Amino acid sequence: MHAMQYRITLPADYDMEIIRRRVASKGHLLDDWQGLGLKAYLIRERGVHGSPVNEYAPFYLWHTVAGMNAFLWGGPFQGIADDFGRPSVRQWTVLAHVGAAPARARVAVLRRQQVPDGVQLTGLAANAARETERLADEDGAVLAVAAVDTSRWELIHFSLWENDTPKADGDVYEVLHLSVPGRLPLDAPA
Repeated sequence: MHAMQYRITLPADYDMEIIRRRVASKGHLLDDWQGLGLKAYLIRERGVHGSPVNEYAPFYLWHTVAGMNAFLWGGPFQGIADDFGRPSVRQWTVLAHVGAAPARARVAVLRRQQVPDGVQLTGLAANAARETERLADEDGAVLAVAAVDTSRWELIHFSLWENDTPKADGDVYEVLHLSVPGRLPLDAPA
């Protein structure tokens, strides 16, 4: 499984209702996308949940590389590039995930951390899996994921919450919509 995110930082005075309307009108288009495990349409608003910026930052979990490539190269991503410029698309390999693909969530939390030089990688993976299980067991959590970008040696923890008070550290995002094709468990083959 692969995780993917692009972040579009918007001006401080940007009307975030524009993004809300965009997601309301187009979010359903990926509800049945082949190879997609989950797309969380995420925003941060300046001054809300401690955010210093306005940002549109969808987060994806892909069952297949073919599905991810069809999205990036087959048309839908072109709309983002046309409207906002082509953002850098970050990709991570999923190390662990706990929870079924949720029907809904109110907020998401994303924490990034550098993998220090000299750390034992097997221990890192085991610790990431334990942290994923711990997050998933917290009251209100519906999904937790750990993933790593080995080109930058960056570890991320992503979690979805059914309430506005997540018990996780990191950047807090509002969830505008979830596309969860077939509502399959995320580890099921697509």
